[in-house]
Amino acid sequence: MFKHEWLETNVGLLLVFTMLAISVGGLVEIAPLFFINNTVEKVDGVRPYTPLESRGRDIFVREGCYLCHSQMIRPFRDEQLRYGHYSLAAESKYDHPFQWGSKRTGPDLARVGKKYSNEWQVAHLMDPKSMVPESVMPRFPWLLTTPLDTSDLKDRLMAQRAVGVPYSANQAEYERNVKEFGPETAEMLKIDDAQKNLLKQAQEGNYDGDRTNVTEMDALVAYLQVLGTMVDFSKYDDDNFVKYR
Repeated sequence: MFKHEWLETNVGLLLVFTMLAISVGGLVEIAPLFFINNTVEKVDGVRPYTPLESRGRDIFVREGCYLCHSQMIRPFRDEQLRYGHYSLAAESKYDHPFQWGSKRTGPDLARVGKKYSNEWQVAHLMDPKSMVPESVMPRFPWLLTTPLDTSDLKDRLMAQRAVGVPYSANQAEYERNVKEFGPETAEMLKIDDAQKNLLKQAQEGNYDGDRTNVTEMDALVAYLQVLGTMVDFSKYDDDNFVKYR
C-alpha cells in the first residue's frame, strides 16, 4: 500500500511528482487558450480615458491606491452581489498597466464610478474616517490644494499611443476614432487638443467643488467616477460572456 510519508521522504520522487503536478496544472490553464479566438469580450461603450481621467489614473497609481484596492470583480456570487457584474477583459484593454488583482484592504473599485457623488469622493479622500469610521485608509488632503501638472500631458498621451491606446495624432487617426467611438469621444482623444479638453471637462465636471482652478483632486475624482460605467450590462444576457472565459 502506497504511503504518503514515503513520497515526502524520497526527495527525488517528490521532485518528479511535484513537476508532474505543475505540468498538469499549467496545461489545464494554457491549453484552452489555443482554442479561443479572442479573450477580449465584444462590448459597446469601452473607450480610452479622457486626458483628465488619464491624469487621475496616474495619480491613483502614484499614491499607491492600487496597493489596497483591486479593480477586479471575480465571477463569484458573493462578489457580484456586493460589487456588481464581474470584470471584463474589455474594460481594461486600454489600461497600461491594468489594475487587476486580489489585494483588498479596501473594497474593490471596479464599479465605484457614479456610486457616490463628487462631494462624497472629495470628503472621503480628505478624511476617510469622516465617511467610513472603520476605514484604515490614509488621508490625502494635498490633492485638493495641489494644481494639476499638465506640462507633459501630450507626452503622456503619446506614450500611451505608442503601446496601442488609440489617441489621435493626425486626421486619419481622428477619423478612425469617430468611426469607432463617435464624434464626441473622438474629440476628447485628440492629442493636440488635450490641454483644452482637460480644462473643459474639469470645468464642466467641477469634481473638487472649485471651478477657479484644476487640482489633482479634480483628476482623481474624474477617474474614480468613470470606473465601471462604460459598459451597460443591461444590454447583455447573463451568459453572454461565458464563451470568453
